[in-house]
Amino acid sequence: MTGGKIIFYEDRNFGGRHYECMSDCSDLHSYFNRCNSIRVESGCFMIYERSNYMGHQYFLSRGEYPDYQRWMGMSDSIRSCRMIPMHRGSWRMRLYERSDMGGQMMELMDDCPNFMDRFRWSDVHSCNVMDGHWLFYDQPNYRGRMYYMRPGEYRRYSDWGGMSSRIGSIRRIMDY
Repeated sequence: MTGGKIIFYEDRNFGGRHYECMSDCSDLHSYFNRCNSIRVESGCFMIYERSNYMGHQYFLSRGEYPDYQRWMGMSDSIRSCRMIPMHRGSWRMRLYERSDMGGQMMELMDDCPNFMDRFRWSDVHSCNVMDGHWLFYDQPNYRGRMYYMRPGEYRRYSDWGGMSSRIGSIRRIMDY
């Protein structure tokens, strides 16, 4: 695994109080009051609007984000972050139409810009991520709310923070 570094700034355009982070942090609230800009110096991160990796999630790769609209943020509230480890190798996940790995199963090993067009169903109630790190989007073409999927079993959509079982598109995290 290679490290990453993200810097959170209270003000737009990288001004004001700032905090540097190089690992997962479940509660950032003591380091800054608001977050209006971010610089990702290396690696990729998921940032979350609430503590303990809850609320809206946003994927950030290396680059500069001078205001929260640049990462599609809903507000200046960022309260936790997770570093995404670099993955080398294959990508594989199994998607299920019912909770607890039940019902019809589809296996995915590549990006899927339109889940409904490809699989003829759009509700994923559980999944097993066997290899790689992925992003679920609630709309086709990698738009809308996103959810970070790391290896493991997700027995119901609430396990990945989903507000519903609707999935519009899925993408592998390969941006390094």
